[in-house]
Amino acid sequence: MTAVDDTAPEAAELDAAAHDHLQILDAIQSGALRLLEGFPRQPSTLRIRVGEVTVEAHWPQETPARVGAATEAHWPQDASATPEIPAPQDDPAPAPAIRAPSVGVFYRSPEPGAEPFVAVGDHVAPGQQVAIVEAMKLMIPVTAETGGVITEICRQDGESVQFDDPLFTYSPV
Repeated sequence: MTAVDDTAPEAAELDAAAHDHLQILDAIQSGALRLLEGFPRQPSTLRIRVGEVTVEAHWPQETPARVGAATEAHWPQDASATPEIPAPQDDPAPAPAIRAPSVGVFYRSPEPGAEPFVAVGDHVAPGQQVAIVEAMKLMIPVTAETGGVITEICRQDGESVQFDDPLFTYSPV
């Protein structure tokens, strides 16, 4: 056998493995796109794990437009036709919350029987994982957007949640 013949089976095996990985990635991509179509808005992070293959995507968060900015341009110039703006309330603002990135099942720990990611009183850093939401066998990490101290756990472990449901409240640090 020549040197070329010795490497031919290895190259064929590598090509087959690469083809298998590409098929897995294509299946992950089509599944992720179907999953994303069901969200009312795009999540900030999506992690998909199939066997040993993990695909993670991050999207920048849009900054909310200034409240009233869109409607101000459409208000009539006649003062008598301008709608009355309610006076600001003195009610305290609700505590900031870490919200569900997807519809699914809320889990406080990385696996059954493990310690929860966080508890009331724990300090969290921006980007720190605090929980998981499982949607269609996809484990979507729940992360803190800003630093703070966890003040309340709003959902029970294993409870079904909807997109944007508050999972934790925290006080910013």
